[in-house]
Amino acid sequence: MDLKDKVAYITGGSKGIGYGVAQKLLAAGMRVAISGRTLESVQKAAQKLGGEDRVMALASDVSNPKDEMTAVRRVLDKWGQLDLVLANAGVGHFAPIDELSESDWHQMIDTNLSGVFHTLKASVEALKRSRGYYITLASLAGTNFFPNGAGYNATKFGVVGFTQAVMLDLRKYDIKVSTIMPGSVASYFNDHEPSAKDAWKIQPEDIGDLVLDLLKMHPRTLPSKIEVRPTRPDNK
Repeated sequence: MDLKDKVAYITGGSKGIGYGVAQKLLAAGMRVAISGRTLESVQKAAQKLGGEDRVMALASDVSNPKDEMTAVRRVLDKWGQLDLVLANAGVGHFAPIDELSESDWHQMIDTNLSGVFHTLKASVEALKRSRGYYITLASLAGTNFFPNGAGYNATKFGVVGFTQAVMLDLRKYDIKVSTIMPGSVASYFNDHEPSAKDAWKIQPEDIGDLVLDLLKMHPRTLPSKIEVRPTRPDNK
């Protein structure tokens, strides 16, 4: 894919992984729309990223299909095309299953799992026209289960399965589909505040480099499921 002036839409793009990917795509010459649940936070991120001609801020809750339809329509109205969609928005609540609340369960399902469906449904026709790329941000929690993670594991296992099946559905349209499954990332996930102590972790811009590598892959080749982890975990 020739990246100059191509258009990307990133959900959950105001900070963390989404923001790091946006930085890398912009540096490669792309135009980028980022979304989040609050317009103020997304606007602040967009201002840091660059000018209005190349960056677009959108308020959208991925758990609401109408929000995603509106967001994608606004991207198309502004730039006329959509070449890459990164379904990155996610939440996590961790507790033993007997203590996990129904509200926390449903928020994770609605955001992490239904959200990637809503984002794809909103963008799939545009991706058919561009022969574009749809990428979901899953997690190593989508293949490794752990205590207190039943709800989160359920969503990420679901995202991995969903994405792999979608890949089979959409490749006849020359749409590429991949899922990225990171381990520990120095992000703001679950109210974490990144610091120097997180230097051993994957950095958001590292995921951005990985997305660029996928975009530059020859059209005949598709890395459909990518696990990525810190080279040397923190052992303290």
